[in-house]
Amino acid sequence: MSEQTMLAAQRSITVKASPERAFEVFTAGFHTWWPIASHHIGEQDAVAVIMEQRSGGRWFERAADGTECDWGFVTEYEPPSRLLLAWHLTPEWTYDPDPAKATEVEVTFTPEGDGTLVELEHRGFEKHGETGVKMREAVSAPGGWNDLLQLFAKEAA
Repeated sequence: MSEQTMLAAQRSITVKASPERAFEVFTAGFHTWWPIASHHIGEQDAVAVIMEQRSGGRWFERAADGTECDWGFVTEYEPPSRLLLAWHLTPEWTYDPDPAKATEVEVTFTPEGDGTLVELEHRGFEKHGETGVKMREAVSAPGGWNDLLQLFAKEAA
């Protein structure tokens, strides 16, 4: 097993929705399930989170005064089956524009019975050395990807 694989945070959930609906809610409907009050990086409270619906699109938050804080980019956009995001947040939860420091969040949407299996893998923490381990622990802890996927599943259903 490679170091990258060992450090990946992996989560999955089955949602009561078609892959098309699940993909749409995860991307275009990101603002409907993301807990923006507690999960934002800007100095001001964010009022919107946006994921542009295309490869190369931005992933960011916007405050009431219009200021924006980037989170990363949509690297691959393959509706309704796959999404790959470049996460440009540091272990200190600040934005770093250096693509060499970005971790990846890959989300796949696979039909399963009358719903969709949504699998998320957040990888590349080793790019941050020792602090990357703490970042992986944070996204794996309560309030991290597991809880976020629960909020997403509720909205998608």
